Amino acid sequence: MKTAREPRDEVDGIVESWGRERPDFDPEPLAVFSRMVRLTYHIDKMRRQAFTRHSIESWEFEMLAALRRQGPPYRLTAGRLMQETLVSSGTVTNRIDRMVARGNARRLPDPTDKRVVHVEATPAGVELVDQAMADLLDLESEQLDGLGANSSRELAALLRELLAHFERGGK
Repeated sequence: MKTAREPRDEVDGIVESWGRERPDFDPEPLAVFSRMVRLTYHIDKMRRQAFTRHSIESWEFEMLAALRRQGPPYRLTAGRLMQETLVSSGTVTNRIDRMVARGNARRLPDPTDKRVVHVEATPAGVELVDQAMADLLDLESEQLDGLGANSSRELAALLRELLAHFERGGK
């Protein structure tokens, strides 16, 4: 039960309504997952704002960030990019095409296997993702300021635990 000092959000009303309307249901999972869905909406909106300043889409940031995190020469196979960004092979191919057309990445054939394509961020792509990341971290830090360092670390640990559960298959 919430105390008078705890803030309320829309999800509190949703959980209470389900509890009232269907007392045979346990609506407590909604307290977690409905908040995550709503936070995802707000996070996506915030991220789009950061990326718009750099004329970059969220998907392009994710692809370039995956390459950038590798360190020089900022290269991954298309298959590995697919795994890193959780998209299908057709989607990753389309995205690579678009990044190449914008001059933010280039394709390199594998010298030993013609079926494998490497994708490398260009210097312009590296600069773009570095600038977008700096803006993103500023925005995200502002949003977490109200939690305090300890609460932020606790939240990260709980989310890590839940995500690891899903990544193991969710059972």
